[in-house]
Amino acid sequence: MLVELVDWVEIPAGMLRRGTPAEEVEEVAHRYADTGVPVEWYWKEAPRTEIHLPAFRIARSQVTVRQWTLFAQATGRPVPQAPGGHPVIGVTWKEAMDYCRWLGEQLGGLDVRLPTEDEWERAARGDDSREFPWGNEYRTGLANLVDLGIGTTMPVGSFPEGASPFGVLDMVGNADEWTSTLYAPYPGAPIEVPSTEDWAFDPHVTRGGAFRHDRDLARCARRHGAYEQDLAAIGVGFRLAASAR
Repeated sequence: MLVELVDWVEIPAGMLRRGTPAEEVEEVAHRYADTGVPVEWYWKEAPRTEIHLPAFRIARSQVTVRQWTLFAQATGRPVPQAPGGHPVIGVTWKEAMDYCRWLGEQLGGLDVRLPTEDEWERAARGDDSREFPWGNEYRTGLANLVDLGIGTTMPVGSFPEGASPFGVLDMVGNADEWTSTLYAPYPGAPIEVPSTEDWAFDPHVTRGGAFRHDRDLARCARRHGAYEQDLAAIGVGFRLAASAR
């Protein structure tokens, strides 16, 4: 069976300035107060920690409907009724993992996987502590979020000016992205941070937000999750990662 080769972006080993300093959380919540997000949701980004990550690869774009359809046909799953170049959404975490294993086999045993939460943030932020993948100022039109008014997905790569420092596309907006990381407070987190998110449909962290989300989800530090069972309605998709060459 023919599969599309993944357009891998090589992310070099380097320092990730992960999260948000605890002393800045209140100010961040105030800055995005119009979105209705309570300050408690931002506390789980704290504290800011510098961690060194080894090199890895991440897909330039989210997995598309066209790519997913090959997997669905091979494994007897329903074929999505959506344009082929759009990101596939409505995918459970287990289904995303199944796709990774299947694709790895098609590619000759490559260890295809979901990115960790830290890898995702490194790919989005690069070597500095920028707030958004493209810089420190939010600009409507650089990602498919609710302020754009589209109300559904768009073809992957539609916003090249919103690319991350490494050239990774759609790190925010279009589809919310599964990571391989189970939610837990960061080490040294404020006492306000819950130890679990029992209200989540799935315990794994998602990143980046989807077409239905507001600009607070465009922040590189923003930790999210699948909080509703209808994963298509909330726009949950994924992108691939692998070890460095």
